[in-house]
Order: sequence, then structure tokens, then C-alpha cells
Amino acid sequence: MSTLFVVATPIGNLQDLSPRAAETLRTVPLIAAEDTRVSRKLLNHAGSSARMLSYNENSPPGRLRQLLEHLESADLALMTDAGTPAVSDPGAILVREAAEAGHKITPIAGPSAVTAALSASGFGGDRFAFLGFPPRKQAERRQFLAESMALPMTLVVLEAPHRFRKTLEDIAAIAPDRELAVCRELTKLHEEVFRGTADSALRHFAQPRGEFVVVLSAGPVTAVTITDELIVTTAESVLKAGLRGRAAVQQVIAETGAPRSRVYPIVLAAQRPD
Repeated sequence: MSTLFVVATPIGNLQDLSPRAAETLRTVPLIAAEDTRVSRKLLNHAGSSARMLSYNENSPPGRLRQLLEHLESADLALMTDAGTPAVSDPGAILVREAAEAGHKITPIAGPSAVTAALSASGFGGDRFAFLGFPPRKQAERRQFLAESMALPMTLVVLEAPHRFRKTLEDIAAIAPDRELAVCRELTKLHEEVFRGTADSALRHFAQPRGEFVVVLSAGPVTAVTITDELIVTTAESVLKAGLRGRAAVQQVIAETGAPRSRVYPIVLAAQRPD
């Protein structure tokens, strides 16, 4: 059977491409790439003239089958725009299907924004949880972050620039004293590592640019504080969504984890006309 090579690629600096990864990209006959235009720059750097097919969440339904059919007779490499395929990037389904078909899966290890950020944070990575990108909706994001920050370990979160400040605001509302490290544009020209709290990061990153990795220091379960501000904001979001009365109270309790005795008067006050 043929081999599917899962190739980790640089997260910014092309010099981080390993010799083994470069050799793999030069020798396989076909590469499944997240974006062929982005990947062509890396292939040129590696001296590869391999044929590419785009493979991402917007690929036509038949693309997966096309790649699996190719594997029946020849090797295939899988790569994304930056980092490791199938880790907050496309590729997991192809890897699973190829493995189930009996093909050999060979990871070509390399650069990782997660481990790079952990190493620069100073918080330690002996026990950590990688959370990927938080939910986009505020209520869902706050519940997700509150539950995650109850874990007694270092946390790693990815965020896009247009949602970065919203996520920081949620962290500040849930755990205002939690230490964090914000890693921006890792391995690139404007690389930056900021250390402080969510509030100080909000002041520092007034106009966020680039890609962000946020590393939150480990904290015991008791370190997560459900503030009145969090309950008020959640209540406003729930009421804006159209819930009222008991349904609104129950939804706020579910999203914040706060007791009914705290939630009820806040929701009641929020429903009163000004």
C-alpha cells in the first residue's frame, strides 16, 4: 500500500522547513494542499515541482475520493498553509479514511504555533490543553472559556485579529487576575510576545493585527470567578436573543454556572425598562 505523508510546514519563517519535509515534498508525485497558491511559494523554496490539488473545507465532494484513489497506486503528501495538518486545519478526514483503507500514515513533524507559544510563555507545558479557536458567539464563547479555565492546567487558544479583543474581554470578565502570554505573528518579522493579564493586553493591543496564540497560566478550579459583570453581560445577550422570565434565568445559569440566587435578581433588573 502507498503512504500518506502528513507534512508540517512553517508557520511564518520558510527557513523552519525541515530537510526531511523538503525532501518529502520533492519526491511525492502529488500534494493535497489547503491553498495551492500559498503552498506554491513553499514548494518553490523547497525545490519541488510536484503536482498539487487543493483540499480544504470548501473542496468539491469528489476531491476526497480522488485523493484516496490516487493513494491506491502512489504516495501522497498532505500539507496546509501553515503548521500541522488536522490540528486546527483541514486533513483529519483524509488521514482517517486513508488509515482505514490500509495505507501507511507517516507524520513529518515540524513547526507548531502551539508548542512555540508554550515555550515562549514561561508557564510550562508538562500539562496543557489546546482549545483551538473559541466559538464565535459571545454567550457560547464565554461558557466555553469559563469551563476551560476551570481546568488546572495551562491553556492554549488560537484567535483571529478581528475577534481577538472580544476573546480578551471575555477572559477579563471570567478571570481578571489570570496571567497570560499573547504570542503574535510567531516566527515572522513582527513577532511579539506580551505577558500580563487580559486587561493589560486589551490596553496593549488596541488595534490587533496578525495571528494570535494566547497562553493562559494554569490555575486551580477555585481560581475561576464568576463575576457580576459576566452574569450581566450574559443576561443581556440572552434577553437580546428573545428569552424572558424563567427561560432566561435558566439559560444564564447554564451559560455561567452561577447559582440561581445570583442570577435571578440580575436578570430581573435587566428586564426592567429604563
